[in-house]
Amino acid sequence: MTQDFNQLHAALAVARHRSFRAAAQALDMSPTALSRAISALEQRLGLRLFNRTTRSVSVTPAGEEFLARIEPALAQLNDALEGANQIRDTPVGTLRINASEGAARIILGPIILRFLAQNPEMNIDLFADGSLSDIVAQGFDLGVRYAEAVPQDMIAVPLEPHHAMAVFAAPSYLEGRPFPRAPADLLAHSCVRIRHPSGALYHWEFTRHGKDQRINVPGRLTVNSYNLAVDAALTGEGIGFTSEYFVREHLASGRLVRLLEEWTPPFEGLHLYYPRHRQVSSGLRAFIDMVRGRVM
Repeated sequence: MTQDFNQLHAALAVARHRSFRAAAQALDMSPTALSRAISALEQRLGLRLFNRTTRSVSVTPAGEEFLARIEPALAQLNDALEGANQIRDTPVGTLRINASEGAARIILGPIILRFLAQNPEMNIDLFADGSLSDIVAQGFDLGVRYAEAVPQDMIAVPLEPHHAMAVFAAPSYLEGRPFPRAPADLLAHSCVRIRHPSGALYHWEFTRHGKDQRINVPGRLTVNSYNLAVDAALTGEGIGFTSEYFVREHLASGRLVRLLEEWTPPFEGLHLYYPRHRQVSSGLRAFIDMVRGRVM
C-alpha cells in the first residue's frame, strides 16, 4: 500500500514539474528511483502516463485523465493523515520552505535551527531561490519574502518588525573621494552592482520625506549575490547596497562605513506566507506559533 501511495505521489509530482529531475528533487529521491517508480506504475496500469524525450516530459491524454481522478482522492487521504497527525502531542513531518537567499540566511539561525531543536520529529527542506516561485505549484508549504512580494491570496505572518537596506563602502575606497550626500551622487562613484536571476540589473531604491528615487548605479563589477557584493566592498572595490543584516557586524567594527542612511529608512520586513485554503499541518502550525512568539 505504501509503495502504491508513493508511486501515485511521484506521478503527480512529475506532472506538476514537467521534469523528472525537478520532481525527484522535490520528493527527495534520485531521478533513477523516480523513473523506476513511474515505470512500475505504468506497467501495473497498462497505460503510458508520460511522453519522455531527452529534453522534455509531457503528460499523455490517458495520463491527464488518470491523474485528474487520483489527485482529489490523494488530497483527501493526505488530509486524513494530517488530521491524525494533529492529534499527536509532538509535530512530525517535513516542512518545505521557499525563500530568497538573503531571507534564508536571516531566518536560518534564529528560527529554523531553534525550531528543529524544539521539534525533534520535524524536518525542514529549505530551498533558497532568487526568483519569486509559486509555492503552491512547486509543492512548498510556505514561502518567505518581503511584504510587498507576498501574493494577495496568501496568509502572511511578519517575521520581523521592520527591515532596512544599507549603502556602504570600505574606508580604503572612501579615502580621497567625496562622500555621497544624495542618491544622485552615486553616479560619480564606482558601485558593486547586483543582477537579478532574470538577468536584469537591480536599481537601487531610496526614499526620503516621501520622495522615492531609483538609481541605475555605475560600476565595473556586477555580481548575482548580495554576499559577493559585500565581499567586494570590503576589498575597496566600490560602494555596495544590501540588507543591513549582512553588513551589521562590518559596520560595527569599522570595516565598512554606512552612507546615505537618511535615504534608507526602515520598512515593513520579511513575512512568511502560506496558502489560505490549505489545511495547516501540525508542523506548520508550530512553526507559525514560534514566529509569532518571536515577533510579539
